[in-house]
Amino acid sequence: MNINQTTVIGVMSGTSLDGVDLICCSFYQENDKWNYNIHHTETIPYTDVWITRLSKLHEQPIYLLPKTDAYYGKYLGQLITSFIKKHQLTPNLIASHGHTIFHAPNQGYTTQIGSGAYIYAETGIKTICDFRMLDVALGGQGAPLVPIGDELLFSEYDACLNLGGFSNISMKRTKRIAFDISPCNLILNKVANDLGLAYDDSGKIASTGSVNEELLTALNEIYFYQQSGPKSLGIEWLREYFWPVAKPYTLSHADLLATFNKHIVDQIHKVYESYQIKDMLVTGGGTHNNFLIAQLLEAGIQLIVPDEKIINYKEALIFAFLGVLRLAGRNNSLSDVTGAVYSNSGGAIWG
Repeated sequence: MNINQTTVIGVMSGTSLDGVDLICCSFYQENDKWNYNIHHTETIPYTDVWITRLSKLHEQPIYLLPKTDAYYGKYLGQLITSFIKKHQLTPNLIASHGHTIFHAPNQGYTTQIGSGAYIYAETGIKTICDFRMLDVALGGQGAPLVPIGDELLFSEYDACLNLGGFSNISMKRTKRIAFDISPCNLILNKVANDLGLAYDDSGKIASTGSVNEELLTALNEIYFYQQSGPKSLGIEWLREYFWPVAKPYTLSHADLLATFNKHIVDQIHKVYESYQIKDMLVTGGGTHNNFLIAQLLEAGIQLIVPDEKIINYKEALIFAFLGVLRLAGRNNSLSDVTGAVYSNSGGAIWG
């Protein structure tokens, strides 16, 4: 495949359930350096029906999993078709992350729904999906996968920090190091949801609260934070380890948000200091949380905030890139990062 002539639609749905991110982009190599062009971007917010269906699917009868996988794949195909028509695009490839329902790599499985067969059937365009499972089958975490994109597309930065449902980091050392750091938007949004809000806009509510030092200490002592990588987090971890620590504390929503924000900052700062990071590109929805960003800066962390397209669509861009690497038969998952027995090229190809 001639990579320099490939136009890709990247499709991403994060654990925060903000919506479906769509990006049309292309990649090319020049003097052995990978480059990219972003042509169009769009985020389609989820309806309340889809939010409920996706957030509760792990609790539902087993037959709803394959049923939703098919319906959700068809839905993604329809969104992509509308995106293509709207911008008059002629893509050669679709690379879809899908939406994570289960992630338990230590037990040997991970599940991202959004059937590639249905996406292909809707669009007629070659589709790559299910990027994580091969890595898990090879003994890896199946995450994070973004670091190979950081390595090849964003190598000018000492580290890349993503503030999504979970915070995660990727950095240059003798080899690429990457891992999940802590929960992020998932825990902040949960508290905001209890107030009838989708999220705490710019961290305004958190900024009015006070940190509960006892809860903060208890959270910071969770065993995951003492472990070295490779390691990754999922919603299962939140249910089993995080929420049981927080649940006994009766705090106002503002104090809870302030404490959770400080917990996120503490864990990121710990990593920043441990690895003596020089500068850090920050992206993801949490970048719009002014209160969180201000706290990170106050902690002495050197952040580089890029333009809006990179903030909002870096993950979708990199999954589009993973699709290109997969189709070209090149590794798109790094064993040093995930812990797999060897680096590999993951993704199911339809069409």
